[in-house]
Parts: sequence; structure tokens; C-alpha cells
Amino acid sequence: MGGRVVGGLLKSLEDPILSKWIVVALALSVGLNGYLFNMARWGISESNLPESTEHHHIDRKELARAQRFNETEPSTIPLGQYIAPTPQPTEPATPALTDDEGDGLTMTKTKSAPSVNSVNRSNAELDQMLLEKRVPEMTDEEVVSMSMRGKIPGYALEKTLGDFTRAVKVRRTIISRTKATSHITHSLDRSKLPYQSYDWERVFGACCENVVGYMPLPVGVAGPLVIDGQSYFIPMATTEGVLVASASRGCKAINSGGGAITVLTGDGMTRGPCVSFETLERAGAAKLWLDSEEGQNVMKKAFNSTSRFARLQTMKTALAGTNLYIRFRTTTGDAMGMNMISKGVEHALNIMATDGGFDDMTIVSVSGNYCMDKKPAAINWIEGRGKSVVAEAIIPGDVVKSVLKCDVDTLVELNISKNLIGSAMAGAMGGFNAHAANIVAAIFLATGQDPAQVVESSNCITIMKNLNGALQISVSMPSLEVGTLGGGTILEPQSAMLDLLGVRGSHPTNPGDNARRLARIIAASVLAGELSLCSALAAGHLVRAHMQHNRSAAPSRTTTPAPPTPVTLAMTNGFEKANGKNAAAQQRSKR
Repeated sequence: MGGRVVGGLLKSLEDPILSKWIVVALALSVGLNGYLFNMARWGISESNLPESTEHHHIDRKELARAQRFNETEPSTIPLGQYIAPTPQPTEPATPALTDDEGDGLTMTKTKSAPSVNSVNRSNAELDQMLLEKRVPEMTDEEVVSMSMRGKIPGYALEKTLGDFTRAVKVRRTIISRTKATSHITHSLDRSKLPYQSYDWERVFGACCENVVGYMPLPVGVAGPLVIDGQSYFIPMATTEGVLVASASRGCKAINSGGGAITVLTGDGMTRGPCVSFETLERAGAAKLWLDSEEGQNVMKKAFNSTSRFARLQTMKTALAGTNLYIRFRTTTGDAMGMNMISKGVEHALNIMATDGGFDDMTIVSVSGNYCMDKKPAAINWIEGRGKSVVAEAIIPGDVVKSVLKCDVDTLVELNISKNLIGSAMAGAMGGFNAHAANIVAAIFLATGQDPAQVVESSNCITIMKNLNGALQISVSMPSLEVGTLGGGTILEPQSAMLDLLGVRGSHPTNPGDNARRLARIIAASVLAGELSLCSALAAGHLVRAHMQHNRSAAPSRTTTPAPPTPVTLAMTNGFEKANGKNAAAQQRSKR
């Protein structure tokens, strides 16, 4: 039987037409089996990926090309390579910059983009135009083409084109067409990230690189808040609903008690370099010299010679093996001052090596993390950094009841249990408060401060006491790092918010007073935020206020919604006014 089947198959192969169809069928079978095998293999390998992860083949050449887009020559830009633009005065006029930190910027006149040229230039023609520095005459498409060919680095578009807005637009197009990120479906050049009608000249070389747009943030004002006898509206940039309304409620309560008072207990920015020696004996000798009167005088003279405003106050030294850490503490005028201090520290260390007789010293880093900058650290909490401020308010008991819908003893007990004991149980370091970082971050963003320094600037301990039936509340903030010139304060929107507070730029007669005033304002604002949030927590209706006005209605176990509580109405009074419901709110409050 089997022999007859095989014989029949062999005989059928002798037919030329039938044999061709058999060969085709075999080829299709082999191809199909190979495809199914590969699909099974890919399915196994991709089964280990997260469900939301798509498998994309990464072209290493395209990835390398994309990385070269923003590479510089050399790879790290030396300080001072960019000539920063000088901000033009705006109304109302503010004092000219008097600090010598190098924050001045030079404005350049923007040019209109050239009209689209219908003639397609060859690469050779474009290369020649590049050599002749005629890139501004190219169309946007030609500039994009040149950049993607590696002829114009992405970081150099502003200087090459001479038109900052056009440079941002072209950069967005280049990034959108980069093949290394072609798997991303949302194109940057068609995104809703805005870039037009912005003063990019102020940003260039001072605030940000490789710019593709700006991020709008809602800015609200809390208050007014009476601080040291003067009232202020507090600008807050935030996306957290109820935060500004809650701070305003705290401001109202503080004002009802006569306002907040502040005390500045310290003013000194720090930089902590690390130097090393071959032996412990030499490292110890350097420490003893720095701690001596001679060493202090030599280093102060050297440091102070580098600036009109930076003045060395003290140096704290610590040894770790043959490493010596030196914490310079200095005044910096109205600037936050990190650049100013770094320049002074470098010069002082050079004088230490030459005049001090420590030429065998190796400077490991101008910042050895003994400062301590943008990281939580006990040294900032204990010794302070930047401005150290204490703010206090005394609020009569009847005001606590009528405005905060609470009572003094309940607030005092909550503060002890939450902000003191609870924080201690969590091992907090500088975090003995309810939400100081909320207020600090919002004001930092609104006024052009360094957002990363919220880490140490929000160090705060909140204390509440029953003072003869009144609530005595204070916040102690040892490391507020702020400035009113330089950095993000040169941008016009942020400058406008500093103008709102009356602290923009350098103080005309007593440099440093504007920055110190800003620190006092922030501390008093934190006081208002702590007061309002703790009152809401004591009443137990914080979540309901957030859900009602920021997200959706709070879930309820009853079929009939419970009427809003007085504390909810108080926290969200500002929102109800905006919706025309003030009359109803007052009626419910009276009930």
C-alpha cells in the first residue's frame, strides 16, 4: 500500500505542470513556518516587557546623530562663553543692577524671518552661504536641512540666525523630524507648547538652553497679608486648587489679629569646597591654619577682593581622613549669590595655596557638598543657609472661631500631634510643619527663584501656643535661599511679581534689603498657609473642600448630600464669590 502511494507520487512528479505547483506549495509552506516561528519568538521576548511598553527598534546611528544635535565644542561650555543680554528697564522704573555677579544681559534686535524662497538651493550653495555667514537669508526648511546634516549645531541656532523666536521655531521642527524619536506620535512642532510672543533674548545664555517653548502656569494672589505693618498681595504660581484660597483665609485670620511680625536671625549663603592632601598631618595643619586668626584674615581679604557685595563672615572646617571641607558663609547683597560665592571661594583657595604655604593642596571640587545645596541636610537646619527668618502672629480666640471655624486648644493639640510628634515619628529633618513647601514653591515659581532650592528653603518648624486664650503661632525657617536679581528674576513676568511686592532688583541705598524683605514675606506667607491648613484638618473637612472645588463631589454614604460645613465655606469663600454665590454663602455661615 505504502509502496503504491510513493510510486504514484514519483510518477506525478514527472508531469511538468504538476511538479511546478508542488514546488510552489513547498516554498510557501517553508516561508509560512518561518514567519510563525519568528512571531512566536517575538511574543516570548516581548512578554517580559511592561504592558504599556511598545517594542521599537533603535537605530544607533540615528540615536548618535540626535545626540550630536545639541553637542557643543568643547563638550562643556566654558563660563562666560555666552554674552548675556542686559534687561531693558520697564515701567515702573526699578534701580539699575548694582551687583557684580555678572547677571547683565545685552539685548539684540530680532530680525523677521526671510520669505520662503521658491528656488531650491543645492547643498553646495547652502554650504557656501554658511561659510559666508548668510544663514539668516536661508528659509526655515533650508536651516532645518543644514542642521540635520550636522552643519549647524542645535545649540547655536540663536547666534547663527540672530532671531531668537525663529531659532526656537526651527529647533522644534528639527526635533520633530529626528528619526531617533520617530516612534513618538505627537510632534513637537505642532504641539500646544507655546513659544511665540516671548522675550527669548533674556533667556539666552542666562536661564535655559536648547529652548523649545515656555510653560505657562496659573498665578494667583493670596491676601492681602499685613507683614511688619505693611500689606502685600502674595503672588503664587501653582496648579493645586484651593491652595491660594486657603492661604487667603490664613491671611484674613492673621490680619484680624493685627498682622504678622518677622525677625531675621541670619543672612549668609554658603559654599563648601573639598580640598585634599597626601597626608593627614598636612590636612590637619591646613585646618588649624584656617581656624586661626591669621588664616581667617588672609582668607577674608582674598575672598572680599572678588566682589563689591560678597563678604566672608565665617569658615567652618571639618576633616574626613585627608579630605578637608571648608564651609564659607558669606553675604551676597540682593543676589541669591551662588555664582558670586564660587568666584570668591576659588580665589581664596588659590591664595591659601600660595600665601598660606599649602601648595601641596589639591582642590577636589569647589562644591564638596558641605554647603549644602539643593539636598536635605542637618547642617542647613541647624546652622542655616541664605536667610533665616522667624514669623509670628497672635490671633484672638474669637477670630479663630469666626474665621478659622475652630478653637485654640484644638489647633494647639493638632499641631503637637501632627507637626511635632508625627514628624518625629517619621524621622523628619526640618519638616516639622504641615505644608511649608507648598507656599515656598508657589512663591518661588512666581518670583523667579531656583525651584530646586525649595528642598532646603522649606525647612520649617511650626509652633502653636494658647496665649491667654489667643492663638500664638510661629514658623521658624532657617534656610530660605532667595534673591531679587539674577537667575530667573531677570524674566519680565517674574520681575513683575517682584514689583508687585516692591522688592525687584538691588536695593538702591542698602544692598541686601530687598532679598531680606522677600524672605520675610515668604515666611509670613508660610505662616498663613500653616494656619489655614491646620484649621481645616482640625475640623476634618479638608478633602471635601478639595473634591468640591478642584475635582468632583466627595463620595457620601447617604443618599441626601450633607450641607456644606462652615469650614468648607470659609476655605472656599473666594471661589463662591467668583461664581456669584456670596450671598448664599453668608446665609449658610450665619446658620
